[in-house]
Amino acid sequence: MHIHILGICGTFMGGVAALAREAGHRVTGCDSGVYPPMSDQLRDLGIELMEGYDADQLKLAPDCFVVGNVVSRARTPQGAARYPLMEAILDAGAAYTSGPQWLGEHILRRPGLASHVLAVAGTHGKTTTTSMLAWVLEACGREPGFLVGGVPLNFGTSARLGATSGQASAPFVIEADEYDTAFFDKRSKFVHYRPRTAILNNLEFDHADIFDDLAAIERQFHHLVRTIPSQGRVVFHAEQESLKRVLQQGCWSQAMGFGLQNGEWRIEGPPHDFGVWHQGREVARIAWSVAGVHNQLNALAALVAADHLGVPVAEAAQALKGFENVRRRLEKKGVVRGVTVYDDFAHHPTAIHTTVDGLRRQVGQARIIAVFEPRSNTMKLGTMKSQLPWSLEQVDLAICHSGGLDWNAAQALAPMGERAQVAPTIEDAVRAVATVARSGDHVLCMSNGGFGGIHDKILDALA
Repeated sequence: MHIHILGICGTFMGGVAALAREAGHRVTGCDSGVYPPMSDQLRDLGIELMEGYDADQLKLAPDCFVVGNVVSRARTPQGAARYPLMEAILDAGAAYTSGPQWLGEHILRRPGLASHVLAVAGTHGKTTTTSMLAWVLEACGREPGFLVGGVPLNFGTSARLGATSGQASAPFVIEADEYDTAFFDKRSKFVHYRPRTAILNNLEFDHADIFDDLAAIERQFHHLVRTIPSQGRVVFHAEQESLKRVLQQGCWSQAMGFGLQNGEWRIEGPPHDFGVWHQGREVARIAWSVAGVHNQLNALAALVAADHLGVPVAEAAQALKGFENVRRRLEKKGVVRGVTVYDDFAHHPTAIHTTVDGLRRQVGQARIIAVFEPRSNTMKLGTMKSQLPWSLEQVDLAICHSGGLDWNAAQALAPMGERAQVAPTIEDAVRAVATVARSGDHVLCMSNGGFGGIHDKILDALA
């Protein structure tokens, strides 16, 4: 099959492209701003890339156009289509589908070779937990396929088919996103995956650009629950009222709760060395270098999901001792003159709070300087701006890059007093850090984008 992917350089669609190529399909694709590293990775796989969405690409005549959710029917102020290729596809009546649907039909559920899909859903921790689960299965000899919205350091790639992909019920671990599928399919991506094992890690309000309220997201999560077979397993955070409401709408599979205090599965001990408890007795211990209580919970969810595949909990816990985390998860970028600079993907207030808490537990009383940009659609709308002071309560100084915001960042951070600054440009933020940073400090940069390469700029400014 020849597929042409619109929006191929996104993390998810790039992963779909890699899986399709590995499965033997011919893959071409297009995007705006085709640039490294994704462009290099895709070209190395033999995938031809094209810049932009020119209607002439219709002449490629693929068997199917696979449309990423970056594509829309939007028009410029002058009335021209922003995605001419999509208009040409529609006018020609050419075959098209979404990335999640193509993935489900041609990779996860190939005729006679349906995978045992393990899907990881939740507002926070999807990438890390997916990576943990994939690594546990790998270290325990299951050689899974996976698709992760990041790069697990244990693997060095975000997607692969897995050594057993040609066998029925081969394990495939996937990060299951609740964001919508495509402009023509407003269901959450994860309804296309049909998992036998699903982790519901947590659930908060997010994606204010497409969801009106938390109840709307809960409905989508319940749509996922409806697709899990009776012999499947739902692994859920038992201390989250939102997830309890989801399951109260109906659950027809085995449901196993986990948590700090509640649930059939629990953890006891500090993040660096803790016990795993099941039904009142300790069944395993994990001693590792991964920071944060949130990662204890992520690990516990991964263990319970792996248990559904028959992986002994003690064996899985031993595997997690070798887990190397994911790029952009408290990733150390460098140390200059005693100042350590980190990169992290955190962008939702809860994720910022847990990331800061994890670093605080690592560095003790040392100063933490947080540099962040409210870049996600939800944060750009200002929906959660009032939560920022809480999310940053453990930092010694917060510097907010306010460029492009329609709300007053200084006003939102006012409760922090002198512990907060606003930088209209990235250069201003770099100068602010260089002015105050001293040996022993930890500079934590947080964004769900590239942040203009601020990490290297800060390291250069400190040199």
